[in-house]
This record gives sequence, C-alpha cells and structure tokens, in this order.
Amino acid sequence: MRRQIIVMFCSLFLLLSGAAQGGTAVDRGALFKLEQGGHTAYLFGTIHVGAADFYPLEPRVMQALQRATVLALEVDPLGDQAKIVQAVRQHGLYARGGGPASAELPAEYRPRLARLLRRYAIDDGAVAAMKPWMLASLLTVSEFAAQGYQASLAVDSWLSQQARKRKLPVLELESVGGQMALFSGMSAAEQALFLQEGIAAIEDQEQAAQAREITDAWRKADAAALEALARKAADDGTFSGRFVQQVLLDGRNPALADNIVKLLAREKNSLVAIGVLHLVGTNSVPELLKQRGVAVERIY
Repeated sequence: MRRQIIVMFCSLFLLLSGAAQGGTAVDRGALFKLEQGGHTAYLFGTIHVGAADFYPLEPRVMQALQRATVLALEVDPLGDQAKIVQAVRQHGLYARGGGPASAELPAEYRPRLARLLRRYAIDDGAVAAMKPWMLASLLTVSEFAAQGYQASLAVDSWLSQQARKRKLPVLELESVGGQMALFSGMSAAEQALFLQEGIAAIEDQEQAAQAREITDAWRKADAAALEALARKAADDGTFSGRFVQQVLLDGRNPALADNIVKLLAREKNSLVAIGVLHLVGTNSVPELLKQRGVAVERIY
C-alpha cells in the first residue's frame, strides 16, 4: 500500500507524466531576458498543471530552448525517481503506525474530508499514510483536475521532455527533498490547520475560483492579472496563505535568484523555467536579480 501511495503522490504532486501537444503557440505566463557578463538567460514563468492546448509554447520560448546549453527548473519531474520516492517517504508519509491525517482534524472536519475524497474518487486506504500537508496537496491537485487542468500536462514536465529530445542537460535549482521539507517542517497542528483550510477552500468554491484565476492569467500572459494574484497572496491572512507567501515564495526567492546568477556566470545561453508567482509581486525573482546586478528585461 505504501508503494501505491508513493507512486500516486509522485504522479500528481511532482508531475511525473508527459505532456501532450495540441494548441496554438501564443504568449503564456511571463518571459524575461537576463544578461550579465556577456551571458544571456531567458526566465520563463510556469504553472505546475496544464492542458493540451497549452502546447506548443510560443516561438520565443522555443527559440530560447533551442539556443540554450542547459534547461534549469525548480526540480526536474523526470529526474532521479529514487530521490523523489525517498523524499515522499521521508517528508510526506507517517512513520509506521502513524496517521491517518483525518485523526489530526477536529471532529467536524472528518466527514467533510470523507465527502471530498468520495467526490474525487480517492480511496481512504490509498491516503491513509499521507501526512495532512500531503493530503491537502492531493486535494488541491484533484480540484485543479476537476477544473480541467492536469498535473500530467504540467509545463515543467513538457519542457523537461523537450530538453531530453534535444539531448539538453536539465539542471535543478532546488531539490525535491528540500521542497517537501518546507511542508513537513510545519508542526502537526499547523499541518492539520493547512488541511482544514484546504477543505474549506474547496467547499466554498474558493479553490475552484483560484484555479481559474491562475490558469487564465497564465494562459493569456496577463501581467496585470498576475500582479493582482501576487497582491492577493500577500494580503491573505489565513495560515495557509501566510505559509505560501512567507515560506514558499518569499522564503525561496533569494536562493532561486542566487542560483540563477550562478547559472548565468557558467552558461552563455540558458533557459530557466520556474513557477510564475515567483516572477511577480514584491521581492520577486526578477527584482532580486536586478539587485544582484543582472540586466532584466520583461518581454511579456
């Protein structure tokens, strides 16, 4: 059962499946040109779910990929699978005898969780060993899927596939274990609250609305809408909202910027693709790169 859980979680949260093609090439997300010391990198904003009509990506991104000597991602979803499985075991699952996550919830939330699992056709036994943060992430991905967006069609996975077709090295700016450690670093009570707020957000349609807002803004490369999403995230006073802003965005952006600067120093031409919300708002990666002496031009 634990192996089944690991495989299911990896396929959903870490986007291990390939992406289809089928759309018209138009601007998506956000694209920046970076220059320092005679070297150039293109910085592209992704989302970690997708749809078939996202692809192919527009010509400037594909040309940057063609010229690049390396593709840099937050983590490579098609990378070392043993490391991914180990990270899931270490950070996402209870030690033997622990769980289930429902036991961490107030009594009123347990039937509400059960209803959501039935809605998404998720078997109770399949998630019995998942820690609350991991189960909350699964519910979020399931709600995105209900809106027509799939982890298997994620932009990160598609770019990794394209790089491999071109025999292009794929560099990780972070690690799967490091990313998951941010979630497992929450206390048991904080993880339970994270799950509670996730349940409530799905029930009141907030999660569905957010899924549409994010994907629509990314689809249209709508800079104003992306900045509005950044402001909304910064103003979110819920525990999960503060966690996303303070830990997943503000906490990671400096190291992402530092690693991009190091990449620029080594590679003459590269393509960097990270989550689009890292590229907008206060203390965004582009702003931090400017502070580090990088010439930054927003293309769209």
